[in-house]
Amino acid sequence: MTTALITHSDCLGHVNPPGHPEQVARLQAILGALEAEPFANLVRVEAPLAEDAAILRAHPAKHLARLEAVAPARGFATIDGDTFLCPGTLTAARRAAGAVVRAVDMVMAGEVRNAFCAVRPPGHHAETATAMGFCFFGNVVIGARHALEAHGLERVAIVDFDVHHGNGTQDLVWDDARICFASTHQMPLYPGTGARDETGAFGQIVNVPLPAGAGGGAFRAGLLGRVLPAIEAHAPEMILISAGFDAHARDPLANLQLVEADFAWVTERLCELANRMCGGRIVSTLEGGYDLSALAASAAAHVKVLMERAYG
Repeated sequence: MTTALITHSDCLGHVNPPGHPEQVARLQAILGALEAEPFANLVRVEAPLAEDAAILRAHPAKHLARLEAVAPARGFATIDGDTFLCPGTLTAARRAAGAVVRAVDMVMAGEVRNAFCAVRPPGHHAETATAMGFCFFGNVVIGARHALEAHGLERVAIVDFDVHHGNGTQDLVWDDARICFASTHQMPLYPGTGARDETGAFGQIVNVPLPAGAGGGAFRAGLLGRVLPAIEAHAPEMILISAGFDAHARDPLANLQLVEADFAWVTERLCELANRMCGGRIVSTLEGGYDLSALAASAAAHVKVLMERAYG
């Protein structure tokens, strides 16, 4: 078995104002890196548009209707100081969510062992009825709920190693005992959530805040000491990853000190856990990462491990 790379050119159609860190070039840098020879065996798949039914597993109809109402025919519409819509935004956002749904379908069908969704806009800051933090739909939660409700799984886990806490993911799964959510992130930092005592309605949320300046040692200790044991105790039938690479030492938006080897290491640990517990079923989707060279190298390191472990 192998690894799927799911993306779509429509994800380049979401354009932010000049100077915005969440830029088209982010996805171009990743896709360029994944054209190299070591990635020749990726199963390359175009992301479908997420249907309303998939989005509504995570968000109320009023959220979708509000976004559709404010989407501009030209120029930009402003959600907040960080979050903008252009004419191509909602199509890109539907592709991003649809990629995770398609990845879940492929993994559950045994077509691939695991998948990486190279998409934008990201999703983990989108709360139940609020777009924010560059995000419009909770992509990873839409995928998780699809796994539970369309494929009949009973338990899944989401691991988020983006440098910013996935407040949207946490909000969406707070009352869902089927979904264990575990996050490592810098704190204090935007969006201000993610304290250790935020544990969800069923104790199924695990937050590992890290101080500014923390490096690979603290990150790995948090994974080994809290995240991986919590995931194992949950006994998931699939692991989903919010793969943000902005904890890299060169990232301009934060102050953690991870390097490519740290992202490879966490991917290896999650693959080992998935191979032991759930037939290797992993679906990963892109979140943050704003230094283009660090982002491309880190994503490549992540996908390289997914490919290697797909045969394990």
